[in-house]
Amino acid sequence: MERKLLSQDEITQRMSKLNGWNIDGKMLKRRFEFGNFAEALAFVNKVGKIAEDLDHHPDITFGWGYAEVATTTHDRGGITDFDVSLASAINQIAATGAT
Repeated sequence: MERKLLSQDEITQRMSKLNGWNIDGKMLKRRFEFGNFAEALAFVNKVGKIAEDLDHHPDITFGWGYAEVATTTHDRGGITDFDVSLASAINQIAATGAT
């Protein structure tokens, strides 16, 4: 992947495969909900591992029973293939317990 800035049409096309994610300006965002703080923290730690592996780091806000993830490619000024790949990988781990 080359961190290519995606056109609006490309983003719209890729969003069909990113269940739960929304476009907010130049970011992809999703909120995940959990039964307690420990589950939210465990999820955030898994997201952190994926982010390190992909060398692409989202903004994460979390607390009791939730985690919110926002991703953009700052040096490209918007959503790239890296953001889509990260969101897809996060959805995979979310399928094992988050909503």
